[in-house]
Parts: sequence; C-alpha cells; structure tokens
Amino acid sequence: MAARDEAQALHDPAIVERIYSSCGSPPRDPPIVSPARAPYQDPNLETALRVEDLLSRMPMREKMAQLMQGELDRFVDFDTGYVNQTAMKDHMFYHSSMLRVSYPRTTLDLAYRGAQALQDWIMNDTSLSLPAIVQCEGLHGLGLPNATVFTSPIGWGASWDIELAERVAETIGKEARTLGITQLFAPSLDLARDPRNGRVEESYSEDPYLAGEIGAAFVRGLWKSKVASTIKHLASYGNSEQGIYNGPVHGGPRELRTTYLPPFQRALQETGAFTVMSSYNSYDGIPSVSNRYLLTEVLREQWDFQYFVTSDYGGPDRLCGTFKMCHSNPIDKEAVTMMVLPAGGDTEGGGSFNFDTIPDLVSNGTLSVAIVDEAVRRVLRAKFDMGLFEDPFPAAPPAEWPARINTPQALDLATEMDLESIVLLQNPGNILPLAQKPQRLAVIGPFADTMNYGDYIAYRPNGITPRQGIQDLATQYGGEVTYAQGCEAWSNDESRIGEAVQQAQAADVAVVVVGTWTQDLEGQDKGLNATTGEGYDVNDLRLVGAQRALIQQVLDTGTPTVVVFSSGKPITEPWLSSNATATALVQQFYSSPNGGVALAEVLFGNHSPSGRLPISFPRDVGSLPVVYDYLDSGREVRTPGARYANGSLKFGRDYVLDTPDVWFGFGHGESYATFEYSNVQVIPKAPRASDNVTVTVNVRNTSDRDGKEVVQLYVVDPISSVVTPNKQLKGFQKVFIRAGESVTVSLEVSLTSLGLWNAGMRYVVEPGQFIAHVGRSSTDLRGNVSFFVV
Repeated sequence: MAARDEAQALHDPAIVERIYSSCGSPPRDPPIVSPARAPYQDPNLETALRVEDLLSRMPMREKMAQLMQGELDRFVDFDTGYVNQTAMKDHMFYHSSMLRVSYPRTTLDLAYRGAQALQDWIMNDTSLSLPAIVQCEGLHGLGLPNATVFTSPIGWGASWDIELAERVAETIGKEARTLGITQLFAPSLDLARDPRNGRVEESYSEDPYLAGEIGAAFVRGLWKSKVASTIKHLASYGNSEQGIYNGPVHGGPRELRTTYLPPFQRALQETGAFTVMSSYNSYDGIPSVSNRYLLTEVLREQWDFQYFVTSDYGGPDRLCGTFKMCHSNPIDKEAVTMMVLPAGGDTEGGGSFNFDTIPDLVSNGTLSVAIVDEAVRRVLRAKFDMGLFEDPFPAAPPAEWPARINTPQALDLATEMDLESIVLLQNPGNILPLAQKPQRLAVIGPFADTMNYGDYIAYRPNGITPRQGIQDLATQYGGEVTYAQGCEAWSNDESRIGEAVQQAQAADVAVVVVGTWTQDLEGQDKGLNATTGEGYDVNDLRLVGAQRALIQQVLDTGTPTVVVFSSGKPITEPWLSSNATATALVQQFYSSPNGGVALAEVLFGNHSPSGRLPISFPRDVGSLPVVYDYLDSGREVRTPGARYANGSLKFGRDYVLDTPDVWFGFGHGESYATFEYSNVQVIPKAPRASDNVTVTVNVRNTSDRDGKEVVQLYVVDPISSVVTPNKQLKGFQKVFIRAGESVTVSLEVSLTSLGLWNAGMRYVVEPGQFIAHVGRSSTDLRGNVSFFVV
C-alpha cells in the first residue's frame, strides 16, 4: 500500500480501531504524553500508520521542533571540546528534527560526542523519544577532519563510471555511519552550465543525463551504508545571471523541465533520497525556497515524492534580506514562514529560525494546522523509513574508527577515481606517454609540489603531489627529476620564471602544472583567496597571474612539454592548441591525497587515460554559454574570423574575430589506445512511444595498448513541434578493450526519455524519426542509425 493510500485509510474508523486494538493501546483524547509502548514504536507496523499515531500525540511545540535543524555550535565549544548539556537542551528542545555537525573546526570526536549526547537525551529523557537526523557535508568525502578525501564531484563526472561512483559513495557512507551520522548534504545535481560560477567543481556535469546517472549512483551507494542523501539544490542553481553566486536564473518552464529538473527526478527514483534541498536562487522571479510549483506541484503531485524538503542554510532569510519580499530589519519571521511552509518548504536549515513562529501563527488562525501536520508527516515518514526509531545512533566505538575511517582500502578507491577521471585533452606528436627509461624531467609550476584539493572538505591532508608522484616513478626507471615553482598562482610576479626556464632547457621533457585553487571550509570561513569554490566566481577563465607567462617561456625553450591543468573548472588557453605550440595537455580535476600517484601513472603510460570531459571547454569567456546541447538554430557558424599568433587579424562573422565553437567539447578525451566504431544497429526500428530501443555498436581497439573507451550515445530529434536541443546524451558505457580485440556495446534507451514539452507544456513523445548517434564525444560521432516511433 502506498504511503498516501495508507494515510487516507486512517480516516476509516474501523481501520483505526483495528490498528490500535492490535497494538493493545486504544486511541485517546488527549493523546498519551509518555507512552510505554505506543503503536508508532512498533517496527512491524506500516510506516503511514506509525506516522499518524505519532503525529496524534505531538503537541504543537514538538511539531514545530520537527521542522527545524539544530546546530552543533550552539552547545559544543570547539576550543575546549566541552559539550554543554544545558545549552543543548535549551536549543534542541525547539529545533530537534536534525543536527548539523559539519563546521570548519569540528573534529570527529566532537561530532560524535555532540550527536551522541543529543540522541541519548532525546531517546531517554523526552516524552516521545523522537530521534534526530544527524547531518554532515559529504560531496566528495565526509566533511570532517581525517575522513577520506576523494576527487571533487566534477571529477566523478569526468570518470563516466557509474559503478565506481557507487562504490565511492558507499565508502563515504560507511565513514559517516561510523560516527552516527545518518544523512549527508549530497549529491549536488546542479548543472555546470556556466563555468564562471565558483561551484562548478561541486557539480557532476553540464548535462542532465550524465549528472542524473552519477547522482543516482551516489544515492544508491550511500544507502548501501544506510546513510540518506539530500538531493540539492532544487533547481537551476548552477546557471545564475553573470555566473554570480546565488544570482537569479532566467528561463521559462520548458527549459526548467527539459534541462534542470531531469537529474533530480532520476536521483529521486532511488531508495535513500529522503530529502530535497531547495536552492538559494530565484527562477523566473520566484525564489526556489518558496516556489510552490517546484516544491508541491512538481515534486509531490507529479513525482509523488513522499519525504521532506529542507532549505539551504539561511535560505528563507533571503526572502526578506535579498529578494526584498518582506521587511528585513528586523526580519519578518511570520512573513517568511507563510511564504515557505505552505509552498512545500517543510523544514528550515539553520539561519534565523523563522519557523519558531509556527505556534503563534497557528494559534491566531494565520497558518492552518493541516499545513504543519503535512510537513511533519513528511519528516516522520523519512525518519521511520530510515530506521532511526530502531537505531537512532549507529556509531561504532572510537577504538574501531581507525579500521573504518580513511583506511588504506578507501585511499586505494580514491586513487582509482583519480585515475579514471584524468582527461588527456591533446597529445600532438605522441609526447605522452613518457618513456619508461633514464631521462631528465623538469617538473614546474605553482601546483607541481602542492596538494590541490576541492572545496567542502574539513581539512587538507598530506598527500602525494605531482612532483612526488613523477619522481617516484621516474626514479624506478632510472631517471632524474628537477623542480622549480616558477611563480605563485596568485601573483603576477615573473621574477622566478627564469629558474624554471633553466630547468626546462636542461631537461628531456618538461611537465608544467598550473590551474585554479579553492579553500576548505575553514579557509572559506576566513575569506582566504581562491579562484573556485562557493562564492568564488570569475569573469575570466584564463590562468591567473604569471602562470600563462610561465608556460610560454617554458615552451620557448623547445623542450617537449606536458601542461597539466589542476583545476575545478574549465580553463581557457586555446593558444596551447596552435600548431606552433605542440604541447600535450592533461586535465586533472581536484584530486584525492593520491592525486600525484594517479597523474604519474597516466603520464608514464601505466594507465591509459580514460576520463572524458563532463563539461565543455570554451575558447573564450565571451562565447558563453557553450553547452553541447544548445537548441537548434544556435551556433550557426557562417565565416568566423580569427586572431593569429603573429598579431594579424582575419575578419569574419559569428564571431568577427573568433569562432563560437568550443575548444574541447563535452565528452572529449584522448587515449593512448585507438578505437574504431562499426555496425551501428537498433532494435526495434519501429517502436511504440512506451517501448525501449537497444542500440548496438562494435568497437575495436586498433592499437597495441589495452584501454578503456567511453561509448557515448546521442539522440537527435530531426523534426519536432517545438525547438529542441540539437542532440542529447541518452546513454553511455565505459568498457575495457584489450589491444586488437573487439566488443559489442549495447545501450538501451527508454523512449519516454525522448519526449518534449510541447507548445501546451504537455510532455509527449512525438511520432516520427529519431537518429541515434554513437561516438567518442559530442564532437566526434562515429556512426548513426534511425528508428521511427509509431
């Protein structure tokens, strides 16, 4: 029986009497305050029945408390480690639904002891024993010191490896549950469609399908460890005006439904997605935190989401202070509550605790108790289905933590993700792989001998830098490695580039590591400089400071050169692809502590690069947006112009002095192996709109190296009733193919995913021709086949 049907059944007096009779506890009015064994405490009872029983016993103060997140810093002193029981009870008595434990200075021990103290008090000393959800950051590793750090989410997308993403998420979940943490603020399904935005590194992709599949894998993996996900940020958060943090997003309902919502819908199909977090931005003038269309009509009425929506930290406050929809000095808490809660924003995640006004609003008739009860139902349903009433604090004893957190096995898994996510952007003259023989290598650059981690981590662990990783392997092969920093990433000072040039001149090969950088939670809190991360947006995607000059002067030596981008977003330096440059180019997104190991393994050919770009690389920030799935009629190049290295200009049109085409397209990535595609087939060729089709292609490794290939399937709708994307990713598979061997790759597509939102905003799969293209990237399609929907 569905949860909604079960709840409706409770209106039948005979069913209610049967339920209570079977539990030995008849219904009472007023409800029992301190039940010895009430029906809601029976794990064998259906969830909806447990919810209604508990709800009937809750006073309004308890209902209010279940709609707000409590804060660890309200009762834990991060300097002394003291857990103030009195402060905890004073704060959590009114905000006891959830407890956030991730702060810049939290430790494993403080998170554990704070959560344990809360759950012990709730379960043993409160009338209803209603457990809290213990929450933490967890985008690419548990957001606490000493937990395993994995590559940033954009690197997960670059791996194009669903099974690996699931295993990584499961490991993150195990570390969380070891401390009694039962929910993470992840995954982020924001689409990275504007690389100026600082939070690109937190996204999986610019593409709805790839982001949705990786996000779904995260939810599955996390729930294997019985840790719940928070799907965030609903919706369209990654494409704000001017790329600026929390800025407004412009668009209509068709773009919202076609592009931004599908990854959320996909991830919510998985068990373990118990919470959706609304975003800070507005869409078409409506703040997401109070958008009834999103939070109620789409999420509940159309997608049948049964659990709860939470705001991002302080999100409701923005209605007054940022959006100017109510008075902000002092903040109009009643107005905020009446905009958020009736719209479907069930719980408040930190901030001003506007929902403290709920009892008064109900008492004076402004807020319907039915709205409050429905929000509480969603929270209780999640807690019951998460198993919290039976196991509220599933932590392991501290003595067991070393065997469960940041283990060698977890670090091996992090290294595997690093390896699978490194992208070979170009390799002219086969500079790579580096020869496994005695040679002199110059390792150069501001990120050559430092760990370059992503944001949303609680500490910066020691690790293997690119210099260390390269030196370790080079030494094995009898080689020698020299090092010069060359410049600081954040400075225009070129005075130290001369040393790097000397090292390059004396080397057989130079490896120059440049890029972007971010801050961990504490660094962000202190306002330290960065070029990516939350609130660190840019209007220029070129390398900062003297980094470009460093590359140019190293290249001028004539020494074969490998440039490594160590970054959290695309970098635009297309001059590196000119014929005169002839440099190999590698993309490594923010890595794990073993990032240097993985990079060296790829550079020396022990691992053939198999990462593919999850985001398009523009040639210039002025050509944004450059997403691959632009609408038909976009990017109709006539005769583009050009600026040449010698200073001469070629004038053209679209653009006058450049091209709107990308530098490197979505899905791009070279390999040390070569692959040939043939014999593209589809079954059936005349499917109905409710059917699936299977596209098959033969892929042969034509080289003498084993390698992995990411076979990508794009579907084109050549004739449609509204303007649609020129192509859309609808399937992919990462396959290992031995040298000289062939495999047949099968990709299944549900035709319901090929629909469009028509002129009347109805979702329909239109009859007619569809073309399935298969290939190595969105810009390198190797074959196609048509099928006709009848």
